[in-house]
Amino acid sequence: MGRSEHAQADEPPGSAAPGKARKRVVIAVAALLTAGVVGVSLAGVRSGGKPSGAAASGAPRVSIVAVVRTDLSSTLSLNGTLGYGRTVSVKGGKDGLVTQLPAVGAKVSRGRSLYRLDDRPVPVFYGTTPLFRPLDTRGLMGRDVKVVADNLRALGYDIGSQPAPGSWVAQRPEPTGAASTSPSPSPSASPSPSPSYVRVKPGEGVLTASLIAAVGRWQTQVGMPSTGVLGAGDVAVLPGEVRVGAVQAQPGDPATGTLMSVTGTAKSVSVPLDATDVDSIQQGDKAIVTLPDNSEAHGTVSAISTDAQASDQAGGDSGGTPQLVVTVSLDSTAALRRLNSAPVQVQFAGQTKKGVLAVPVGALLALSGGGYALQLPGGRLLAVETGMFAKGLVEVSGTGITAGTQVATAS
Repeated sequence: MGRSEHAQADEPPGSAAPGKARKRVVIAVAALLTAGVVGVSLAGVRSGGKPSGAAASGAPRVSIVAVVRTDLSSTLSLNGTLGYGRTVSVKGGKDGLVTQLPAVGAKVSRGRSLYRLDDRPVPVFYGTTPLFRPLDTRGLMGRDVKVVADNLRALGYDIGSQPAPGSWVAQRPEPTGAASTSPSPSPSASPSPSPSYVRVKPGEGVLTASLIAAVGRWQTQVGMPSTGVLGAGDVAVLPGEVRVGAVQAQPGDPATGTLMSVTGTAKSVSVPLDATDVDSIQQGDKAIVTLPDNSEAHGTVSAISTDAQASDQAGGDSGGTPQLVVTVSLDSTAALRRLNSAPVQVQFAGQTKKGVLAVPVGALLALSGGGYALQLPGGRLLAVETGMFAKGLVEVSGTGITAGTQVATAS
């Protein structure tokens, strides 16, 4: 995936560095130490920490260093892609021929026509529930009705009052007036409401006479037949304002297939993250994005996907390490005005530990029974627990380890 890990000393705090990275460093160091790269005899160390004799010819140089108390800070650097976020495919919702399509890069907001079907506009409504049935009967209720009510109200149309959640609404058409609303029938008259009454659930709208009239006025305004009825495919329900990323159809194509793909209008950075590293980045973490011209933009982790997808391996095959997508929202897009998409490098602030004891990584000796030790100038070994690895240093703790303790290290 093109990930790399860096670490720095004395940097400001951030999110925790991944434990996976630490394991890789420890394994690499252990392999070297077990092979005898660092575990050389102190008998060959002269005063001043330089090896003599045979030690100087074939073995690594060994020196004496002091355990230091310092601040350690790590960072995580990953490859990402600048763009407009998640892509959504737009399909036509009913039969007909496409007669007009938007240009790539066009931005379409609420109430504006996204495309034309049989030379009639298909406007954008904001929401999550598409229209899936004819909305043609007073008293009809549902989340699709609420989408219509919310959008017409947002566009400035008087839709009248909507029955509150918990109200009982008659679903049979009435000769005049709005859809009737009534409290629950009296318990003395009947133990349950009449079958013609249905309770409004949270998140649902009700197709009242006032809402039907508002639909008709809006249809006239946008150039649609003023029927007061809306159905599947009459509007394109999308999460918000969109930018057209690509157009797959052509004028004259049937509208039942994929017509185009759209995204949000705000630029952001998408970063693939191994699912095993999910704890290394949190929503709200700060990030620095390095652009192709080496300029930088600052951002914040705004979302982390919850569905891991297999990554693409060499040759285009999927089945690699499952990955999540981290979305970084940018604090300012002034530096990105000329870029719509680009590969970028994203650096996430890592964990910081202040005032810890640390030694060079080369001072660690792998013990045959497991774990690590530091070697004193006299040859005695002190078992240690390791912590953060940062810029060639490793956090250590254990009995007899204090700031200033002299230990041997490979150099």
